[in-house]
Amino acid sequence: MSDSQPTVSVIIPTYNRKDSLLRTLESLARQIYPADRLHLIVVDNGSADGTAQAIRERYPQVTVLENSENLGFAEGNNVGIRYAMERGADYVMLLNNDTVVDPAMLTELLAVAESDPKIGIVGPKMLYFDPPDVIWCAGNKIDWERGGLIRLRAEEHDTGTDEDPLEVDYITGCGVCLRRAVIEQIGMLDPRFFIYYEESDWCLRAHQAGWRVLYIPQARLWHKVSAAMGTASPATDYYMARNVLLFIAKHHLGVRRLRYLLKVTGRTLLAIAAYTAKPHGGARIPNRNARLLALRDALLGRWGKMGADVAQVCYPQKTG
Repeated sequence: MSDSQPTVSVIIPTYNRKDSLLRTLESLARQIYPADRLHLIVVDNGSADGTAQAIRERYPQVTVLENSENLGFAEGNNVGIRYAMERGADYVMLLNNDTVVDPAMLTELLAVAESDPKIGIVGPKMLYFDPPDVIWCAGNKIDWERGGLIRLRAEEHDTGTDEDPLEVDYITGCGVCLRRAVIEQIGMLDPRFFIYYEESDWCLRAHQAGWRVLYIPQARLWHKVSAAMGTASPATDYYMARNVLLFIAKHHLGVRRLRYLLKVTGRTLLAIAAYTAKPHGGARIPNRNARLLALRDALLGRWGKMGADVAQVCYPQKTG
């Protein structure tokens, strides 16, 4: 009876997050979507916490793909996407390893996606795990003037009044579902991003190819992030400051590209100056240096995983 339903491969990249990942898999086990049309794939990016063994023992039906090193969010997901596509998946969904999903999430997403062949990408309402009635993300838009990625309805209480799907600029990679034909047309995630901006780039490429990108409020997941996330880490500052420049360069030409690049670079330089003038007892120096290295690497065309010199700034406790 479920043969009429499309097949869905859910891909979960992970890196040393065993306990959180197991909770995500537990929630996926409760999906009402037909089990014979659902394939779960975990891509282990070189974890050292026994992730692969734990999954095989507790969820033997889950496919585990083991990478020898951390390939990042983009290429780590690409490993799973290639595997799913080779096995005929009709849809591919990327899901974070720190999420808990509603039992009807996939059913709601696929019902809308299947209603229009031009709908290429769909994503659920993303709520905080705690408090569970506050929205973390309801689709996203891009602010080109600031190089910003804006979460729609962020921090609002979920009233359940937004019952209609909404066309958006992009869906956060925390939970994004793509039709097979989209991936066949636009290709994989760009591994040059490593992490951050890769799903934004993916969705824009889909828009440019004529596909619709929709936020589906009836589909829900809960994301284990704090409502008060605090100061970004030096590593986050590095990848965000570097990757936004690649993102802009990919999607604009001529005067507009130059204008946006100059504006975003100027904002990064202002942040560097602020960190230098008021470094908070030295605590912000790594963030400042990470942004400086981000500008250097963007200028030199160094993309992908940060180099060893950047890692020494971002993770001094790990690199001595």
